[in-house]
Amino acid sequence: MSSDLWRFAESFYQRPEVEQACLTLQGLGSDVCLLLCAAWLGKRGVSYNPEHAEKMRLLARPWQHGVVTALRQLRQDWRTAANHDSELALLREQVKRLEIEAERIQLQRLAALTVGWQDGPEETLTAWLQGLAPVLNETGRDALEQLHIAAQYR
Repeated sequence: MSSDLWRFAESFYQRPEVEQACLTLQGLGSDVCLLLCAAWLGKRGVSYNPEHAEKMRLLARPWQHGVVTALRQLRQDWRTAANHDSELALLREQVKRLEIEAERIQLQRLAALTVGWQDGPEETLTAWLQGLAPVLNETGRDALEQLHIAAQYR
Protein backbone atom coordinates (compact mmCIF):
# COMPACT_ATOMS: atom_id res chain seq x y z
CA MET A 1 0.00 0.00 0.00
CA SER A 2 1.26 3.40 -0.91
CA SER A 3 1.65 5.82 1.97
CA ASP A 4 0.54 8.69 -0.26
CA LEU A 5 -2.78 9.15 1.56
CA TRP A 6 -1.13 9.17 4.99
CA ARG A 7 1.52 11.68 3.84
CA PHE A 8 -1.22 13.81 2.28
CA ALA A 9 -3.31 13.66 5.47
CA GLU A 10 -0.39 14.64 7.70
CA SER A 11 0.57 17.55 5.46
CA PHE A 12 -2.99 18.68 4.82
CA TYR A 13 -3.90 18.63 8.52
CA GLN A 14 -1.04 21.08 9.20
CA ARG A 15 -2.46 23.72 6.87
CA PRO A 16 -4.05 26.80 8.42
CA GLU A 17 -7.61 26.23 9.59
CA VAL A 18 -7.75 22.56 8.52
CA GLU A 19 -7.34 21.15 12.03
CA GLN A 20 -10.14 23.34 13.38
CA ALA A 21 -12.39 22.52 10.42
CA CYS A 22 -11.77 18.79 10.96
CA LEU A 23 -12.49 19.04 14.69
CA THR A 24 -15.71 20.96 13.97
CA LEU A 25 -16.82 18.37 11.43
CA GLN A 26 -15.87 15.52 13.78
CA GLY A 27 -17.98 17.13 16.49
CA LEU A 28 -20.90 17.18 14.06
CA GLY A 29 -20.58 13.47 13.34
CA SER A 30 -18.25 13.39 10.33
CA ASP A 31 -15.57 10.75 9.94
CA VAL A 32 -12.51 12.93 9.40
CA CYS A 33 -10.59 10.05 7.83
CA LEU A 34 -13.27 9.80 5.15
CA LEU A 35 -13.07 13.54 4.54
CA LEU A 36 -9.27 13.46 4.33
CA CYS A 37 -9.55 10.63 1.83
CA ALA A 38 -12.19 12.64 -0.07
CA ALA A 39 -9.82 15.61 -0.31
CA TRP A 40 -7.01 13.30 -1.46
CA LEU A 41 -9.19 11.69 -4.14
CA GLY A 42 -10.46 15.09 -5.28
CA LYS A 43 -6.95 16.53 -5.50
CA ARG A 44 -5.89 13.54 -7.59
CA GLY A 45 -8.84 14.03 -9.95
CA VAL A 46 -10.44 10.67 -9.20
CA SER A 47 -14.01 10.73 -10.50
CA TYR A 48 -16.65 10.90 -7.79
CA ASN A 49 -18.86 7.85 -7.79
CA PRO A 50 -21.68 7.43 -5.23
CA GLU A 51 -21.14 3.65 -5.22
CA HIS A 52 -17.47 4.14 -4.40
CA ALA A 53 -18.39 6.60 -1.66
CA GLU A 54 -20.74 4.03 -0.15
CA LYS A 55 -18.02 1.35 -0.28
CA MET A 56 -15.76 3.75 1.58
CA ARG A 57 -18.41 4.37 4.23
CA LEU A 58 -19.04 0.65 4.67
CA LEU A 59 -15.34 -0.06 5.00
CA ALA A 60 -14.70 2.82 7.41
CA ARG A 61 -17.73 2.64 9.71
CA PRO A 62 -16.87 -0.44 11.84
CA TRP A 63 -13.24 0.61 12.34
CA GLN A 64 -14.12 4.25 12.99
CA HIS A 65 -16.78 3.41 15.57
CA GLY A 66 -15.23 0.32 17.13
CA VAL A 67 -11.63 1.45 17.31
CA VAL A 68 -10.93 5.13 16.57
CA THR A 69 -13.96 6.58 18.35
CA ALA A 70 -13.55 4.19 21.29
CA LEU A 71 -9.93 5.29 21.78
CA ARG A 72 -10.86 8.96 21.36
CA GLN A 73 -13.65 8.68 23.92
CA LEU A 74 -11.34 7.02 26.45
CA ARG A 75 -8.74 9.75 25.92
CA GLN A 76 -11.34 12.48 26.32
CA ASP A 77 -12.85 10.82 29.40
CA TRP A 78 -9.42 10.92 31.06
CA ARG A 79 -8.70 14.59 30.22
CA THR A 80 -9.65 16.15 33.58
CA ALA A 81 -8.33 13.37 35.80
CA ALA A 82 -5.02 13.31 33.89
CA ASN A 83 -4.41 16.93 34.91
CA HIS A 84 -4.01 15.71 38.50
CA ASP A 85 -2.50 12.26 37.94
CA SER A 86 0.84 12.06 36.13
CA GLU A 87 0.59 8.30 35.56
CA LEU A 88 -2.84 8.68 34.00
CA ALA A 89 -1.48 11.54 31.90
CA LEU A 90 1.18 9.19 30.51
CA LEU A 91 -1.42 6.53 29.75
CA ARG A 92 -3.58 9.17 28.07
CA GLU A 93 -0.67 10.08 25.78
CA GLN A 94 -0.27 6.40 24.88
CA VAL A 95 -3.97 6.21 24.04
CA LYS A 96 -3.58 9.30 21.86
CA ARG A 97 -0.76 7.60 19.94
CA LEU A 98 -2.95 4.50 19.53
CA GLU A 99 -5.79 6.68 18.25
CA ILE A 100 -3.50 8.25 15.64
CA GLU A 101 -2.23 4.81 14.63
CA ALA A 102 -5.82 3.59 14.29
CA GLU A 103 -6.55 6.55 12.00
CA ARG A 104 -3.45 5.72 9.94
CA ILE A 105 -4.70 2.14 9.55
CA GLN A 106 -8.13 3.37 8.51
CA LEU A 107 -6.56 5.64 5.89
CA GLN A 108 -4.38 2.75 4.70
CA ARG A 109 -7.49 0.60 4.23
CA LEU A 110 -9.29 3.39 2.39
CA ALA A 111 -6.32 3.96 0.09
CA ALA A 112 -6.17 0.24 -0.71
CA LEU A 113 -9.88 0.31 -1.57
CA THR A 114 -9.38 3.14 -4.06
CA VAL A 115 -6.66 1.47 -6.12
CA GLY A 116 -7.71 1.50 -9.77
CA TRP A 117 -10.44 4.13 -9.43
CA GLN A 118 -10.42 6.23 -12.58
CA ASP A 119 -9.61 9.88 -13.06
CA GLY A 120 -12.31 12.06 -14.53
CA PRO A 121 -12.68 15.38 -16.28
CA GLU A 122 -15.14 16.95 -13.84
CA GLU A 123 -14.25 18.92 -10.71
CA THR A 124 -14.10 16.12 -8.20
CA LEU A 125 -12.97 17.76 -4.96
CA THR A 126 -16.36 19.30 -4.18
CA ALA A 127 -18.21 16.13 -5.13
CA TRP A 128 -16.04 13.92 -2.88
CA LEU A 129 -16.22 16.25 0.12
CA GLN A 130 -19.97 16.73 -0.17
CA GLY A 131 -20.52 13.05 -0.92
CA LEU A 132 -18.75 11.85 2.21
CA ALA A 133 -19.91 14.50 4.68
CA PRO A 134 -23.16 13.96 6.54
CA VAL A 135 -25.92 16.52 6.21
CA LEU A 136 -24.46 19.53 7.95
CA ASN A 137 -25.68 22.68 9.62
CA GLU A 138 -24.25 26.08 8.69
CA THR A 139 -21.23 25.63 10.96
CA GLY A 140 -20.49 22.28 9.32
CA ARG A 141 -20.89 23.69 5.83
CA ASP A 142 -18.45 26.48 6.72
CA ALA A 143 -15.93 23.94 8.05
CA LEU A 144 -16.33 21.80 4.93
CA GLU A 145 -15.71 24.89 2.82
CA GLN A 146 -12.49 25.50 4.79
CA LEU A 147 -11.34 22.00 3.86
CA HIS A 148 -12.25 22.65 0.24
CA ILE A 149 -10.29 25.91 0.16
CA ALA A 150 -7.26 24.34 1.86
CA ALA A 151 -7.27 21.38 -0.53
CA GLN A 152 -7.21 23.63 -3.57
CA TYR A 153 -3.71 24.88 -2.74
CA ARG A 154 -0.50 22.93 -2.71
